[in-house]
Amino acid sequence: MAKDDQIPFEAALLARTGPIEALLRRLLDDRPLSGEIARPQRLMEAMRHGVLNGGKRLRPFLVMESAALFSADGEAALRVAAALECVHCYSLIHDDLPAMDDDDLRRGQPTVHKAFDEATAILAGDALLALAFDIIADEATMLPAERRAALVLALARAAGAGGMVGGQMLDLEAERNRPEEAGIIRLQAMKTGALIRFACEAGAIVAGAPAADRERLAEFGSAIGLAFQLADDLLDLTADARQMGKATGKDAAAGKATLVALHGVNWARDQLQGLVDQAHALLCPYGEDAVLLKQAAEFVSARNS
Repeated sequence: MAKDDQIPFEAALLARTGPIEALLRRLLDDRPLSGEIARPQRLMEAMRHGVLNGGKRLRPFLVMESAALFSADGEAALRVAAALECVHCYSLIHDDLPAMDDDDLRRGQPTVHKAFDEATAILAGDALLALAFDIIADEATMLPAERRAALVLALARAAGAGGMVGGQMLDLEAERNRPEEAGIIRLQAMKTGALIRFACEAGAIVAGAPAADRERLAEFGSAIGLAFQLADDLLDLTADARQMGKATGKDAAAGKATLVALHGVNWARDQLQGLVDQAHALLCPYGEDAVLLKQAAEFVSARNS
C-alpha cells in the first residue's frame, strides 16, 4: 500500500489508541479494587512503566475492529482489548529480563528491570497477567457470563504453555538446537501468533457471532500473526535500534532460527505478500466492513518499526 493510502489506517489506529490508553490508566490506578487489600506504589509504577510507554496498540485495535464487524465495538470490547494489552505488556517485561532476551530498551525507553530492578519487573509482569483475567471476568465487562468465560478460556490457551509461553520456551531452545522450517513456524505461531489470533477471534466472541465467523477471524489472525513475525525478523536484520526503539541484530548474533535466516530476505518479502493476500481472502465475506482489518494486514507486513 502506498504511503498516502496508509493515512486513513494510521488515523484509525490512533483513534482506537486514545480510549484504550485512557482505560489502561484507570485500570492501573493506585487505588485498590473491591477485594484487594492494597496496591504497592512501586509495583504500580513499574506496571505503568511497562504498559503506558507508547506502542502501537495493534492487538487491542484488532480486538476492537473484529468486534466492529458485528457492531459490538463498545465498552465490553474495549475492556477485552485492554486485558489483552496487559498480557502482551507482561510478556514484553519478562522477555526483556536478563534470563530471557536481556534487553535494555523497549519502545525507546529503559526496560522495566532497568528502570526498577529484576524482582520488581518479574512481579509487575505477574500482576499484569492476573489483572488481564480480572478485567475480563469482572461484571464491569458487560457481557453474558458464558461469553466472559469463553474469553477467559481462549486467552488462557493463547497465553499459556500451549501458546505464547510455550513459544517462548521453544525460542530459547532454538538457540541450542536449530529447528527445521516446520518447527520455526510452530514456534512463531505460538510465541507471536497466538495472541494476535486471539485478538481477532475475541471480537467475534464478544459479539456472540456464529462459530464459523469466530473460526474465520481466528484464521485471519493466524495469517497476520505469521506476517508480523516475518516482518519483525526482517526488521531485526535491516533496521537500527533508534528506528525500532529496541536493540536489533540480536537474533542473528544469538544464532536464533528464523524463516528469514533459513530462506533469505527476498523469499520472506514474497511470503509476506502471500500472507496479506490470504488474510484479505478470509475477510471477503464481510465486504467493506472489513476494510480496516484488511489495511491492518498490510500495515503489519510493511511496518518499519
